[in-house]
Amino acid sequence: MIPAAGLGTRFLPATKALAKEMIPVVDRPGIQWAVEECVRAGITDICIVSSRGKSALEDHFDSAPELEHALETKGKTAELQEVRRITDLATIYFVRQTHPLGFGHAVLQAAEFTGEDPFVVAVPDEVVPEPLGDEASLMGRMIEIYEGSSKSVVAVKEVPHEEVSSYGIVDPEFVATDVARIKSFVEKPAVDDAPSNLASVGRYVLSPAVMQALRDTEPGHGGEIQLTDAIMSVVALEGAMAYVHPGPIFDVGRKLDFIKATVQLALRRDDLRAPLHEFLQGVVDG
Repeated sequence: MIPAAGLGTRFLPATKALAKEMIPVVDRPGIQWAVEECVRAGITDICIVSSRGKSALEDHFDSAPELEHALETKGKTAELQEVRRITDLATIYFVRQTHPLGFGHAVLQAAEFTGEDPFVVAVPDEVVPEPLGDEASLMGRMIEIYEGSSKSVVAVKEVPHEEVSSYGIVDPEFVATDVARIKSFVEKPAVDDAPSNLASVGRYVLSPAVMQALRDTEPGHGGEIQLTDAIMSVVALEGAMAYVHPGPIFDVGRKLDFIKATVQLALRRDDLRAPLHEFLQGVVDG
């Protein structure tokens, strides 16, 4: 499931009338990056949790007969193929979070969709591009860890110690170079109380027990229902794992990070790398 119900206040005034998840990152909206990542990992059924005023998310993955006809008439074959490809990416369902009661509450809205099965949560504020060369597949590796352990898996990365209060932080016990057992999982701890600097980065492969735990989770940090609290209750029962991803994860949830991510993602493109590099070099030299 992909949570997309937030107000996007960090990007006002752009998000006054535009869903944050529809802001383009290079040439596709953030929500599409998340869907494509899921599809690459073999996921064919996706539930997007949205909210009032976000019908553009549904329209983006729907067919567009008028647009397709116009592109076909003008002979714009490449654009037509791309528009049709988006429609056929996966089977996508939509539910609404009618009250903004937190990240965990948004995940809970997909309970009927996930049923009694394990499920993936992919937060569109973090963009994970298609791997290049020998880069690892983040979601593919997480699913592999889940299947090998039958334990929920949380993707993490190292962050500067002074920034830990902005993230969910795990206390790890490493069992491999990139995998650790989670001893504790704390939402936005004070710097002095953080058990490590390994921060959750918005990718989860979760056992059905987490969804049940969310039903019983009381509001926590910020008066909201936190996914970290539900995961911690499951850690006590069946354990959970952390995966330290060595590849790129680009934050597009804050303005400066969004700009950096756009540049870095464009530099990974064969059609944009050279001219963008030349432009950036000119800016630096100028």
